[in-house]
Amino acid sequence: MNLLHVNDKAGQYPASYYAATATPLAGFAPLKGQTSADVCIVGAGFTGLSAALHLARAGLDVVVVEAHRVGFGASGRNGGQVGSGQRLEQDALEKLAGRETAHKLWNMSEEAKALVRDLAAEMGLPFHPGVAHACYTDAEVGHARRYAEKLAQDYGYTQIEPLPEGLIGSGAFKGGDLDRGAGHLHPLNFAIGLASAAVAAGARIYERSEVHHIQHNLRSEVLTSAGRVSCNHVILAGNGYLSGLDRKVAARVMPINNFILATEPLGDRAAGLLAENVAVADSKFVVNYWRLSDDKRLLFGGGESYGYKFPDILKTVRKPMLQVYPQLEDVKIDYAWGGTLAITMNRMPCFVRSHARVFSASGYSGHGVAMATLAGKLMAQAVQGQAGGFDVLAALPQPRFPGGPALRWPLLAAAMTWYGMRDRLGF
Repeated sequence: MNLLHVNDKAGQYPASYYAATATPLAGFAPLKGQTSADVCIVGAGFTGLSAALHLARAGLDVVVVEAHRVGFGASGRNGGQVGSGQRLEQDALEKLAGRETAHKLWNMSEEAKALVRDLAAEMGLPFHPGVAHACYTDAEVGHARRYAEKLAQDYGYTQIEPLPEGLIGSGAFKGGDLDRGAGHLHPLNFAIGLASAAVAAGARIYERSEVHHIQHNLRSEVLTSAGRVSCNHVILAGNGYLSGLDRKVAARVMPINNFILATEPLGDRAAGLLAENVAVADSKFVVNYWRLSDDKRLLFGGGESYGYKFPDILKTVRKPMLQVYPQLEDVKIDYAWGGTLAITMNRMPCFVRSHARVFSASGYSGHGVAMATLAGKLMAQAVQGQAGGFDVLAALPQPRFPGGPALRWPLLAAAMTWYGMRDRLGF
């Protein structure tokens, strides 16, 4: 079963709030026949489009092939949060890779946020500052406070403050913090903006052009059902939809599904949910996350599934939404959609040079808006012989998932069930 097709219609965005409010973008034609390029990029999400933009602006001839539409995958469906740091906290990174590398990774994450902000400003796309971390227990609040102190002392990051009283209109939380240096945006419009900028710089994008094989001879050949691209380098940017194009990556990067609801416009009620236009993520192992749209809808994400088919999305997400905001019991849900992201065993992105001419970055584990955008830039630099940033991430240990392709989903589902029970029991 192919994740590119099992839950979605070919060449169409899902019926999401983002698709309904997206900046108009005419479709790009499919690839037909043979063409050549310096670099062929597989996948037109944040990673691939950022790589295309940076390569094209450097003067390289770039082709992007996308199975559906620009921003079709996780890039156009996610919560839009641009968080600080990596998916792992800095003390965990210090243990994993040492203090020197942990500092490099922190600096990269700051570069990633700045890159998103700068590109959004170039596009004229609003970037709203502020991401709150909402904690359910006193122990979690204490951990958040100590971690903010560590970031200030060891990394010079002083933009985190205690969660302002009354910011979140819910009695579910004991406290938390607010990161003024993070932020949120409309993710599909960001992807569309990246595509438009890449094309303006000279990149060629082909939609509805699913890649089924890559072969390497004197040059690399990227093959679709109707065409092929001959190129000097390949960048794999398919993330959770990479499938069998690179088995070395697939063993370490696993697709999972996540879901979002958008309520009807809430008008004056919106201020009772969030007193400022910030995004929020809570402290559950399977994170709930939410923010207000520009037209005052609540966009609430939560729930995961580990098979191919999406579950009943409305049922899956409405329950945690009402646990946070029971006052929304009477509110109509206008949109409900799902998407496929990708995780790794250690929750750090998987950077791999699987062939002398092939670079891959994926597995952002729910932290991809900033890091995927930076990953595209890092791979563009690596193609040009400046691989220092790419190599820092590629050197991180990246274990395979246990069980192989047949068993890794059932094993993960069992683990997530245990963690969900742990959360419910307050462990």
